[in-house]
Amino acid sequence: MRIGYTLMTEQAGPKDLVGYAAGAEKAGFDFEVMSDHYSPWLNEQGHSPYAWSVLGAVTQSTERVELMTFVTCPTMRYHPAVVAQKAATVQALSDGRFTLGLGAGENLNEHVIGRGWPPANVRHEMLAEAVQIIGGLFDGGYFNYAGDHFRVDSAKLWDLPEQRVPIAVAVSGSQSVTRFAPIADAMIAVEPNASLSQEWDASKLGGAPSRKIAQLPVSWGEDRDAAIRRAHEQFRWFGGGWKVNAELPGPAGFAGATQFVKPEDVAAAIPCGPDIDRIVKQVGEFEAAGFTDLALIQIGGDQQEAFLRFAEDSLLPALRG
Repeated sequence: MRIGYTLMTEQAGPKDLVGYAAGAEKAGFDFEVMSDHYSPWLNEQGHSPYAWSVLGAVTQSTERVELMTFVTCPTMRYHPAVVAQKAATVQALSDGRFTLGLGAGENLNEHVIGRGWPPANVRHEMLAEAVQIIGGLFDGGYFNYAGDHFRVDSAKLWDLPEQRVPIAVAVSGSQSVTRFAPIADAMIAVEPNASLSQEWDASKLGGAPSRKIAQLPVSWGEDRDAAIRRAHEQFRWFGGGWKVNAELPGPAGFAGATQFVKPEDVAAAIPCGPDIDRIVKQVGEFEAAGFTDLALIQIGGDQQEAFLRFAEDSLLPALRG
């Protein structure tokens, strides 16, 4: 399984993220994913730069690692035709190292344009149309589209990269797997669910296995108690699950929804402290569930350089061993 590093825009500013990207490549990570948010989950995280500007800079500060959005919502803040243009540009800048990760989005980021927040079934309809539009533009030439949610009139990508941009889509259950497996190149999920992986491969055209990409937060640090406090302060939102997380409109909502989450609750779900074995165990659960790629999140914007040294010296050799 390929091991990646998360450039988490919610916990670092743009210049720091570009530096961490270069550091993660040097440390030996196989790929890097970047979140695409308008707002952090919690005020304590404190950041949210524009992911696509940062990605452009990262293409020039790295040479080897694959890059990926994890994930972009191509339905409200961004029209899918514009997402296709951005993805093609990043692919050209990175010499073919980019994968476009897409998802149905969260109210946290999409409510800012003032159009309201549609129910989950409508969001999936919109995402399916967006994938069709993006794929059509990647085909080259002028493209027109008239759907229930989007219209595209005579659009063309004038700078298509030599290598077509692969599309990965975030799924959470059978309904989304059935809808997106036939039209996407790879699957994104956040839980080590073997049945989800199997259903994805079975739903692919021809039943061929494809990439399945996941993410795991860790709060590494020599002081376990400090690592637990940091994880609780900045990542207690994670335990709500995506059905809840997609609906809350802002950091205040997440603070209220998680006010009774205890540090020990977070520590039970997220590896905290210096224990490599627990990280290896939880990574192994994703591998056993059929995932081909896993991106680690180190919690804490001021902990990244120390974590990258730890990853290079100890963690990555342990995972690959």
